[in-house]
Amino acid sequence: MRFKRAGFLTKLIVLALLAYMAMSILDLRAKIQETEQQRDLLAGQVADCQVENDRLDDAIAHKDDPEVLERVAQEKGYVDKNAILYIDVAN
Repeated sequence: MRFKRAGFLTKLIVLALLAYMAMSILDLRAKIQETEQQRDLLAGQVADCQVENDRLDDAIAHKDDPEVLERVAQEKGYVDKNAILYIDVAN
């Protein structure tokens, strides 16, 4: 059985399809790399949020601890009711 040789037009069409497929693959690779970078960025944000959530969970769990209450009061600038407050009026 003999096969007929492919003509010039057939070879040209096959070459064009191969070139199109190669360009499509390169475009998809670029999109994959971009998506992977975005995934890594979002994974870092998730890790940061998880650390913050753990810190807030700990703060909620120890909200009635006297040491925590005192530290927060000092950070906010509150004064103990039995403390003597000196105000510098020289300025």
